[in-house]
Amino acid sequence: MRVLITGVCGFVGSALAQGLRTGWPGDSLQLLGIDNLSRSGSERNRLALRRWGIELVHGDLRLPSDLESLGQIDWVVDAAALPSVMAGVGVGPTSRQVVEHNLLSTLNLLELCKVRQAGLILLSTSRVYSVSALASIQVEESARAFALRRDVPQPNGLSLEGIAEEFPTAAPVSLYGATKLASEQLALEYGAAFGFPVRIDRCGVLAGAGQFGRPDQGILAFWINSWLRGRPLRYVGFGGRGLQVRDFLHPRDLVPLLHRQLSETEDAQGIALNIGGGMANALSLAQISAWCEDRFGPRTISSDNAARHFDAPWIVLNSARAEHCWGWRPQTSADAILAEVADHAEQHPEWLEVSCGA
Repeated sequence: MRVLITGVCGFVGSALAQGLRTGWPGDSLQLLGIDNLSRSGSERNRLALRRWGIELVHGDLRLPSDLESLGQIDWVVDAAALPSVMAGVGVGPTSRQVVEHNLLSTLNLLELCKVRQAGLILLSTSRVYSVSALASIQVEESARAFALRRDVPQPNGLSLEGIAEEFPTAAPVSLYGATKLASEQLALEYGAAFGFPVRIDRCGVLAGAGQFGRPDQGILAFWINSWLRGRPLRYVGFGGRGLQVRDFLHPRDLVPLLHRQLSETEDAQGIALNIGGGMANALSLAQISAWCEDRFGPRTISSDNAARHFDAPWIVLNSARAEHCWGWRPQTSADAILAEVADHAEQHPEWLEVSCGA
């Protein structure tokens, strides 16, 4: 079986490639990766992947001609994206670039799957969920974090186990979220129309050692590296106290799921699945700061109460459907993820400069 991983030199793509390379039984799996190498830090991952014996192609998914020469493909694992919720509305890529990278690239991959009759695993995001519905979640402070209130009505699809797939996806969801939601729908339509399997995995916040340290895309890596280096840190929005909560997932925990999705005949066609760390791996920035203080010593953190586009007080995914469909549960604890990122930060004092040019 020949599997193409897109965005293979990014944090998630490289972790999946290495996990599949080492964990697949026998020698029946051939891995091919493609990346445009536009991200700072991606060159290091490219060299590591070559050492692992993974075939690499330098190409741009926005260009169909870069995909035409790849030969026979049995599956595509799409881990390429401009993944920031602020992409297209702040400093960085333009709105057109976000749509081209995240949606036009999906179209080109789907055409490849149609011609090759290859399956597609699309890594999507928790940010497909409605900003207004997320903002309406009723929370209260508990243990330096926002917690769900139990005494008031909450949006449809929300329970004490987290946000389920029935949670609203109505606009606005951000340009990033909209391109991923449109990619999901387009992928399902192509799969149904042209008879190839499609799996959609909506991931929570992915984190681990080697993640590129940016506040909008790799908050754990950014926060821990900045704490260790004495760089300025700031809580923004919701009172400026860092109480917003997210659930964290290590990308290696996706590998057993991909094993099943690539090799088994069980059909999750037409179903988008939440794949997150869940309540056990849910942390606020204030709680992460407390962990950093215990490990590295105290820091002063500034405060800014200004509201930010697309911010939400509480996003924790309920992955019960993924457990039901594929027997999947996250394995790496939040503490283990924090420790792994901290160890990497201590071993790589240049990481912020390498991974985001900071």
